[in-house]
Amino acid sequence: MKSAQPPQSPPAGVPGLPPLLLAWLTWGLLASLYFVGYFQRVAPAVMVDELMRDFSIAATMLGNLSAIYFYTYAAMQIPSGLLADAVGPRRVGTAAAVVAVIGIVLFSQADTLWMATLGRGLVGASVAVAFVACMKLAGHWFPANRFATVTGISLLIGNLGGVLAGVPLSEAVAGIGWRMAMLISAGVTLVLAAAVWLWVRDDPSERGYASHAHPEALNTAAMSPWRSLKLVVSERDTWPLFFAGGLIAAPVLTFAGLWGVPYLVQVHGLERSHAAGFTTTMLLGFAVGGPLLGALSDRIGRRKLPYLGATLVHALGWVGFLLIDNLSAMALYLLFAAIGFSAGGLIIGFAFVREVNHPGAAGTVGGVVNMAVLGFAAIQQSAMGWVLDRNWRGAMIEGARIYDAAAYHAAFLWLAISALGAVLAVALTRETHCRLRFDADE
Repeated sequence: MKSAQPPQSPPAGVPGLPPLLLAWLTWGLLASLYFVGYFQRVAPAVMVDELMRDFSIAATMLGNLSAIYFYTYAAMQIPSGLLADAVGPRRVGTAAAVVAVIGIVLFSQADTLWMATLGRGLVGASVAVAFVACMKLAGHWFPANRFATVTGISLLIGNLGGVLAGVPLSEAVAGIGWRMAMLISAGVTLVLAAAVWLWVRDDPSERGYASHAHPEALNTAAMSPWRSLKLVVSERDTWPLFFAGGLIAAPVLTFAGLWGVPYLVQVHGLERSHAAGFTTTMLLGFAVGGPLLGALSDRIGRRKLPYLGATLVHALGWVGFLLIDNLSAMALYLLFAAIGFSAGGLIIGFAFVREVNHPGAAGTVGGVVNMAVLGFAAIQQSAMGWVLDRNWRGAMIEGARIYDAAAYHAAFLWLAISALGAVLAVALTRETHCRLRFDADE
């Protein structure tokens, strides 16, 4: 790998690269939509009893209501990538935020299950563009050898939204109700939509600076949506990274995003806010692990080794959670932190898969891989609700079903199986040494 060269002043009359502060402000504002999306993603975890009661549903239907976000999110990933490549992150991000506002309002005011499902589906479909658009924007505003670091920070920002949907949202639900809490989040999202439109620019050239993007990424006319998608799906190394991302993320999004809080309340007898603190620890680990593991990968110039190490730790964490009984509160906090931190390794996968594909298809490849991340989570959330209902022994409190330890254990077994599958998928990848293969082949 070539050693880093010190930055040089551009010739007279040639625009320089954008200031780092401007790059972070531009990219960070768009990334705030990912914060909103993550908040909406995991919010049902602290509203389980209220949703079951208000809509008279059991675990399977609640799993489906939560998972519709993931299904529509996953379904929109490839279209989001194509749109980001074709019309740019600014326009796509602004329109998506407006649609998200409509979905959140529908969900918060729903008096029937179908309306709640429609609202949540709209939210998932709209915020689906946020992460893909962030990656597309990062390729223009930051150098290629910092892509995993920047993408990792987007995961940090997103997970901070997940943290807000933990204890703070739990307290808000108890104080003002889940419907009002959702309405407030809709207002915040509308403000962000306006800010993205007014400030964000797709490329530094729109502000008079040189771009970090590869020339092929700037030549959008040469890359039709169909060709972009065809290149990505025909690339052999896309697929191990597709499965790796989905299989490592799904357990965290399933546990912290829906079933972890009711498990800790019903099996361990914790208060809801206390239980949310445990799942928040997992999300905080996830948030921190993304940028740190991404930066480590950038620093050592390797993708496969750190990604494989992260998936191994993640799988061992879930196996330990299933096999070790009577963990102390401190041990459980540490275990959840380790599980979340290691799951942050999926950020390496986004940089990895970008490097094995054509640079003009950067948005499309991000959408393809992110489809697995959310799609697999949707399947797991619904499937685990089905397993819980199959093992339900008839207990109910105030209209909400109560599941015992054996039912949760049967459901959580699939989290460990998923994590082990991620190890196998990463093992099948080929190292890129943090370089675009498109350049290596020239």
